[in-house]
This record gives sequence, C-alpha cells and structure tokens, in this order.
Amino acid sequence: MKLLTPLACAVAACAVFATPVGAQSLDTAAARRARECPSCAEWNAPHAPFRVFGNTYDVGTAGLSAILITSPQGHVLIDGGLPESAPLIAANIRAAGFRVEDVRLILNSHAHYDHAGGIAELQRMSKARVAASPASAREISTGVAGPDDPQHKLAIPYPAATNVEVIRDGDTLRVGPVAVVAHFTGGHTPGGTTWSWRSCEGARCANLVYADSFTPVSDDDFLFTSSTGYPRVLDDFAHSFAVLETLPCDLLLTPHPGASHLWERLAQRDSGNADALLAPGQCAAYAAAGRAMVAARVKKERGER
Repeated sequence: MKLLTPLACAVAACAVFATPVGAQSLDTAAARRARECPSCAEWNAPHAPFRVFGNTYDVGTAGLSAILITSPQGHVLIDGGLPESAPLIAANIRAAGFRVEDVRLILNSHAHYDHAGGIAELQRMSKARVAASPASAREISTGVAGPDDPQHKLAIPYPAATNVEVIRDGDTLRVGPVAVVAHFTGGHTPGGTTWSWRSCEGARCANLVYADSFTPVSDDDFLFTSSTGYPRVLDDFAHSFAVLETLPCDLLLTPHPGASHLWERLAQRDSGNADALLAPGQCAAYAAAGRAMVAARVKKERGER
C-alpha cells in the first residue's frame, strides 16, 4: 500500500480528537492510533539506518525521518517520529555504530505527533537537551497542539518532554564540532523550523538542509486566508519559501522522506550513482512545490478557479 502524504492523511481523517496520552493504557492508545491515523503503522515500519553524507545518518523509520549528526564529542538528533518510533530510532542509532547515550541534543522540525511524539522517550534514554522554537517548545512541553496550529483539532496528543529550551531564529546550536543552524519556517505550524549544517567526506563538504513540511493541511474550519488564531500564516509561508530558495543546499532531507523523493534517490545511489543524493536546486524545487500547494489552497478558499 502506498504511503499517504501528510495532506492525504489529513483528508483521510488520519487524526481526530484524542484523550490525553497519560489517561490511556498502552493497549487503548495503540487502538486509538490505529483508528485515528491509518498511515501511522506504515510510517513506523522499520527501515535500516544509512549514512546520508559524511557524519550525517538517517536513523528513522520507513515513513518518518530522524536525522543523526555525529561527532566524537556527542551527537545531534533531529526529530523523534511517533511515540512508538523511539525504540526503533534507538535501535537504528546503535545499528549505525553509535550510542543513544551519546546523543547530546534533540531538535525538531515541527511539533506534531508524527515528528515529536518520540522525543520524550528519546530524551529519557539519552538525557539529551531538547531545544525548539518558542511555539514548538510549548507544544513539545505539553504534548498538545496549540490553538494557533492549523491542525489544532486534528492533532493527536503525545508524551511531553521536559525542560525544553527555547531558541531564536538564526541560532547556531553546537555539540562538539557539529554546528546546526535554526531557520524558522512557519506555515504548516507556527513553530516550524528548518535546520542546516555542513557534513564532510574527507576534503569534500556539502551543505545539508532538513526542511520542514510546507503542506497547507488544517482543520475543516481553519481558513488560511482569514485565520484569527494564526493571522500571519500566509506571511509565514511566504517567508519560509524565501528562506528555502536562498539557503545553500546541496542535499535536501524532509520530515517525511517521500516528500523529497529520498528512497528513489537512495536507490539510484545504491545502483552506482554516488552523487544521487546531491543535486543543486533541491531546496528551491521543494519551496516551489510548497508555494503551489498554498496558492491552490488560497484560491479554493476564495472561490477562484
């Protein structure tokens, strides 16, 4: 069965109101997940870890990225998948030859269930710092989407992390020699964040970008053209697209690997095209696709053809 995109997932009602995670037994929570998010099981299917480039690895699942940037002084992990993804991500970190306990910093693209759900457990395993944009930090600290989130009514609660640090746009976060730069790219959520860094293989270095989701998915009654809860949403999208178009970007990664055609590109690399993951224009093309989706949504809301 084909993996649903986040947009298709929302259209198919993959997420609805849910009771707080702490109030559910594990069996009850699993049953609710199966009902509320039909794609979650596929997203969480195991996938072997692999080196993306240099000291950057993908340690996520088949449908949800988790990016590990390594160093002798400790590692950075971006995104934690679903709550049930945490043990798979931990196992992949170990299978890649690293220790979960050496993860020093956990970051996030956006604070929805499928990308932040496993952060609390991974924080517990590693004792790592967790850092996020102001809006995302609030959600990760509670496990509940805020009222300004376009998917507030659709969002599924998840375990809350503790002591989440608040970062600023443009901050550089460091673990040893690893330096990861935060770029606030809201729209999909108010706190959406894109991350950029450099990885090297010998003398050859590349600019890597983990770009947040740009799909205009929302509750049925949310209007991007006239939201009172998130009035700057279209301005945030426009800013986000401009950021992606100007960032140095040799290799694009995304929270859902299918959004950046990662598996197709990886298959090409495995077939002998060593540079299949590296290509100019990836970020600009991703921004253009997002801009087209937002424009289509705006036209629909305005009744335009």
